[in-house]
Parts: sequence; structure tokens; C-alpha cells
Amino acid sequence: MTSSSTEKFLAVFTGGGSGGHVYPLIAVADALTARLGTLNAPYEYYYMGPKDHYATLLARKGMTMRPIAAGKIRRYLSFANILDLPKFVIGFFQALWGLYVIMPDVVFSKGGTGAFAVVVAAWFYRIPVVIHESDAQPGLNNLLSARFSKAIFLSFSRAAKYFNPSITKVVGSPLRADLTVPRVARELAKENLGFDPAQPLIFVMGGSQGSTRLNEFVLGNFSGFLSRAQVLHQTGQGNFAEVERLSRAALLEAPTGNRYQALAYVDEMAMALAASDLVVSRSGSSVFELAAFGLPAILIPLPESANGHQLIDAQEFANTGAAVVIEEGNLLPGIFFSQLDRILKDDALRAKMSEAAKAFFIPGAADAIAQAIVEIVAAAG
Repeated sequence: MTSSSTEKFLAVFTGGGSGGHVYPLIAVADALTARLGTLNAPYEYYYMGPKDHYATLLARKGMTMRPIAAGKIRRYLSFANILDLPKFVIGFFQALWGLYVIMPDVVFSKGGTGAFAVVVAAWFYRIPVVIHESDAQPGLNNLLSARFSKAIFLSFSRAAKYFNPSITKVVGSPLRADLTVPRVARELAKENLGFDPAQPLIFVMGGSQGSTRLNEFVLGNFSGFLSRAQVLHQTGQGNFAEVERLSRAALLEAPTGNRYQALAYVDEMAMALAASDLVVSRSGSSVFELAAFGLPAILIPLPESANGHQLIDAQEFANTGAAVVIEEGNLLPGIFFSQLDRILKDDALRAKMSEAAKAFFIPGAADAIAQAIVEIVAAAG
């Protein structure tokens, strides 16, 4: 592909089921758009995956939707595998037809629900496939998709042993541009969110869908949190109403001023992270967002995560000194607040954890993937 090219660049993006799959698609699409702009190349993007809340985010980015049936691929024996097999077959034929109509230059997959059917259909047409694996312990979807891929990109170096080294590169996690641009000072970010800039702020987030058990822990230990710090609490859409009701009742009993805010979904994630002194979170690819902002963390991995990947991701981050891991079975007030106090009361420790987090971060993942996509398409003719 050259700057004189007038042929439209067509790309299909696939992967779904969570924000951890969809937000990197947005990051890579934005980076690809910027790179194609330097080549004066017109483009058109499509998304193939489940029709859910996350798909609407991609539609807002200008991607044309091609919904497909999405069955989950599991490593373990489950009756759900039998139920999902027809979905995979249907999804495969939907992808086969959709790719025939579009005939894109490339397919970029983040894994997740429905992605493998699209990858196999792309291989059938000899369309180049590029994949990215977010976790230190790769998911089955990407392990299978790797067999059909021209290039494989990873967030964690630990995952490299599972893939063909000749086409695999560790680039970190693709982050949206708003999480990588220069950010406001912490005190100003706190003010913008309505908090006291002079007081510490804990950001509790349970992932894109929220976490019922983290929400329950916060509400069950409300006074313990608010006696130590201000709290910004991302609850998830499905849990927001109940958390809002219970937190209001607790604040009526023991008013603390504006030290607590609950949000169903954090629209201004960059502002929330910039304002935070410490994050309490599930794990997964979100650790790279924390790393980008140099944030100390207490990570509480989801025990039911596929292949235990959240625990492994959390341990990789914690091994640098950037975080403390508390497994959910050990999530007791005494243990948690002991760790919280140790971090909040020790400025030197927080600074050391912050530097470790920054050192963990690998910048430029989205740009590296976009560059590889353009080069692979050019090489394919």
C-alpha cells in the first residue's frame, strides 16, 4: 500500500463479550485510521460479533455491524458446550457469508465470544488474520485462532511460550487514546470529579460490567472505607440502583460529606484514573490502564475467570511491586484494611509502587499492531 493508493482499505474487527475485548478493538481501529490517513488511503471498518452493549460502542466509532451468533468455547466439559455448538456453526456460516460480501483486506481478532468463527471463515478465504491476546494465560479462542494467523501480538511476555515465536511479538495492551494523552494533575482531577483535592481517593472498579461481590464488600465495610479515604465506586449498570439505595441509607445514618460517589459506568475513565491515589479492582487487561497512570493497586481477581487468568495477570503485575493481590477467599476486612492502611500511610511505598507500575507499562501497542496490519496487507498484494 502506498500514498497514491485509491483502493479502499477494508478491515473486519471481531471479538466480544466484555470491555476487555472491545476497547482494544477501538484503540487499534483509531491507530489504523491515523496510519491510513498518512497514506491518504480511504477505509471502511466492519465488526462481526455478538449484538450487545459493547457492539454499540463500535457502531459509534463508525463500524458497520454484522451481528453473528456467538457461542463460547470452553476448555472444560460442560453441558453448555452442547448448547453452544449450534451457535458456533450458525456463527461460522454467518461469518462465511459476511466475509464473502465484504471481502476485507484483513481480520483483526481480540478473541472472546464469536471471534473464532470469524477467524476460521477468514482462513477459508485466505484473508490475513491478526490477533491480540490480552492475558498472561491465553484463552482457548486465541490459542485456536493462532493456527490461522499471520501475526500474533501479546500483552504479557509470559504468554509467548504458547505461540509460534516467528510471528509473535509482545507489545503490551492497546489502550484508547484518551488513556495515553497528557492528563490533568491529580488535585485538579479530584476537583473535576467533585472530591476534596487534599484528601486521598480510592477508585473501586469491578470491570466493565461491575462486580457484585466487590460492591457487597464496599457496602458491608462502608465506614471502614470512608474513614480512611474518599471513594469513587464503579458499580456496573446492573448493580447501580441497589448500590445507590444502600449507600444513600448508610450516608444518612453517618453523614461524611461528599466522600463517596457511585457510578454505574465511568465515562471519563482517564479523569477517574488521574484523580486516584490507589485503585481497588478486579484484574485482567485493566492492569495496563493502571500501569499507564502509574497507580498502586489492590487487586482482587475473579475466581471464576477462564483458566484463572485474572489471578495470573494480577500476579504478573504484583511481582513488579506495583500491586498487592488478595484472593477473594481471603477478602476479609482485617486483611484488606491492613493492606490498605499500609499503602495509604506510607508515601514512600506508594511512590515505589507507582514507579513499578510505570515500568510495567509498554507504550504504543495500538500503533504497533496498526503498522503490522498495514504491512501484512501490503505484502499480501
